[in-house]
Amino acid sequence: MTTGTAPVRMTWVQPEDLLGHEVRQAREDGRGEAAARVWARWVAAGGGPAPGSGGASPEPAPPALRALALDLLDELDAVPSPLQPDEPDHLPDPTALPGRRGLPAVPARREDAGAYEELVARLEAAWLGRAVGCVLGKPVEKVGLDGVRALARAAGNWPLDDWFTARGVPAEVLAAHPWNRRSAATSLAENLDGTPEDDDLDYALLNLLLLQRHGKDFTTADVARLWLDELPAGRAFTAERIAYRNLLLGLEPPLTARHRNPFREWIGALIRADVHGWTNPGDPARAAAQACRDAALTHTAAGVHAAAFAAAALAAAAGGDGDVHTALRAGLAVVPSRSRLAEAVRSGIDAAERAPAGPAGFDTVVDRLHACYGHYHWVHAVPNTALLAAALTHADGDFTGSVCRAVSGGWDTDSNGATAGSLAGLLAGSPARIPERWTAPLKNRLATTVAGFDGIGFDTLAHLTAQEAARS
Repeated sequence: MTTGTAPVRMTWVQPEDLLGHEVRQAREDGRGEAAARVWARWVAAGGGPAPGSGGASPEPAPPALRALALDLLDELDAVPSPLQPDEPDHLPDPTALPGRRGLPAVPARREDAGAYEELVARLEAAWLGRAVGCVLGKPVEKVGLDGVRALARAAGNWPLDDWFTARGVPAEVLAAHPWNRRSAATSLAENLDGTPEDDDLDYALLNLLLLQRHGKDFTTADVARLWLDELPAGRAFTAERIAYRNLLLGLEPPLTARHRNPFREWIGALIRADVHGWTNPGDPARAAAQACRDAALTHTAAGVHAAAFAAAALAAAAGGDGDVHTALRAGLAVVPSRSRLAEAVRSGIDAAERAPAGPAGFDTVVDRLHACYGHYHWVHAVPNTALLAAALTHADGDFTGSVCRAVSGGWDTDSNGATAGSLAGLLAGSPARIPERWTAPLKNRLATTVAGFDGIGFDTLAHLTAQEAARS
């Protein structure tokens, strides 16, 4: 009996689609010979490449081919990466590093009402900044660098300085570079009406819930249980969806991050790092330690390093002292110095420092980064973290410059815009210092499927976050 309907084809979990991504991951982490052997067997059996942009190929593989994909995934997983000595999956606790390895001293906590209100203002600017950057990047996610540039130029918005719009864009440009079909209806300038839901914002809400329930000494198992209770499976993607599946199979962290998970070095853990930074103002080491425990559910190596980097940089900025360069140095201080991620971040910062000043000068930085790291998948943590650091450096922490540069560089546009906006918002120090053209269309309203938060305002979220920051 047949139903007469198309198959569900759940994205990011089909074995025949995962194998191509795992082969690519193996080539990137030094397992090239094993990857070549596995790929040759797969192709000889009739297997094809992973989907180019989507999460699932249109048709399921025959049972025998699917079974082979599972065997080959396990075969590759059994081959250790030669990079592991320089890129451990689990970082040493940054709070225990001798001399805290270049991290700034933790400032004495001020207990007066004025200090608390200043923190609330910074956190509201951070929440708003994260939302602005995310929404700015949503319509051009998956569009590619050429598409981002073409769409903005056609609207007279290049160098990027405002929301994307379809108004005035010639039909032939729209046909050549279609907007992200799921996002354009809620994130183009002419469609903005509050803040639409996005996983880049949902995970910040989930981590706020995590701290409310378990405090800053939460475990990775606490993260897993929270997801099973509060995160709909359909709202998790890539590494998060694989880890969710692994939990349902009965696996425990950290195996949830590795088992048949070719996305374990992608950007997912980084986009969950903000709340860990926001709630440890002036203490990058503790923020990084929290982010690593969170990341261990879903990610390894560069995926974990990116989360630690972001959390530490955000914590430094949340302290209210220093500038964007101080924050980025704090981020680098918690990342293994010989890792691919550290090298890429240093490269991004160096390119930004050498580039001509002004928004137009950033094009040369982006071109250099794409030439160096374009072989990675567009969601991988290494190129995206390099671009994030470059954007913040070149804009010198300015809010508009930071979010626009991060989004204009392509790759994972909404995620990069979100983290850039978060850090730049902290540096701005107050929502009043973020231009109204960015904040007004969001209407202090966030849509989400995370229970209890739909329609919440960023001002309320700032107070809730400050309460968690104040907890020891």
